[in-house]
Amino acid sequence: MDKVADKVALGGLLRERRALIKPESQGLHRPTRQGRRAPGLSQAQMDQLLHRSPDTYGRLESGRYTNPPADLLEDVARLLEMNEQEWIALWRYGLGQDPPYPLRPQSGEEIPGVWQEAVDGIAHMAYVHDRSWNLLAWNSAFATLFPAGRVPHNTMRWMALDRAARSILMDWENAWAPLVLPHLRGALAADPQDETLRQIEKEVLADPVTSPIYDRASAYIHLDGDERPLHHLALGPGWVTMCAAQPMAAPGARMIILVFHPGDRRRHARTPMLRAEAGREPRTDMRGGTLGRP
Repeated sequence: MDKVADKVALGGLLRERRALIKPESQGLHRPTRQGRRAPGLSQAQMDQLLHRSPDTYGRLESGRYTNPPADLLEDVARLLEMNEQEWIALWRYGLGQDPPYPLRPQSGEEIPGVWQEAVDGIAHMAYVHDRSWNLLAWNSAFATLFPAGRVPHNTMRWMALDRAARSILMDWENAWAPLVLPHLRGALAADPQDETLRQIEKEVLADPVTSPIYDRASAYIHLDGDERPLHHLALGPGWVTMCAAQPMAAPGARMIILVFHPGDRRRHARTPMLRAEAGREPRTDMRGGTLGRP
């Protein structure tokens, strides 16, 4: 990574956020002396509010602070009212890595409302769940997977424990449960205090069928691109290929798109990986729109 560019980007991010915080909102006064006309908090006021020694914040903003501690980055992010994307950028520019935890616990529990419009525009089954697998948004295609269109409140609980799910998730004991349950274990390892996930684990361990699978489940947590058998209530038996993405503002949340293929999986070749062709520009039509590959 270009360390000089990172320092420049870090300084720009901090100055931009600092300019938006009015000193009066923090019980301070705007300096009146000649020479300072920049909006927002001053660097000295930042040190005062952060309870740090003089020039601590200045060193961070100027890129002179090598390996700033996590608690300083967190205090700065909270004071500057950063969102999760800015929190990630702060860590990447300041330490060259992603943060080990979200800035706010509730960040993985909510997404912008436009996500409902986004999943409504997808032809395939699609839904978004929060970091605890509670459903936040889904489209009508996804609802057709369930009797009377009644989608479950929590997809992890449904996949792991609902008896009716095992007729939809074909070969549940081999093709679904051993691949689903490691996600529960991994999420709890990341956040042992998540009450929803702790309760689901408690129910899993109390279930005579699910508990042994959970105990012997591998560390497998791959999801994107997986293919698994599924019996669609309206379309019959087939399999789904899963596409997974994460809303940037909601760490731990996922958008899942289920591409359903009816019939026997063995009759179809697996879709190859997509990869950009080096040194080749996309073809365009007469109006400048991008065309598909030849």
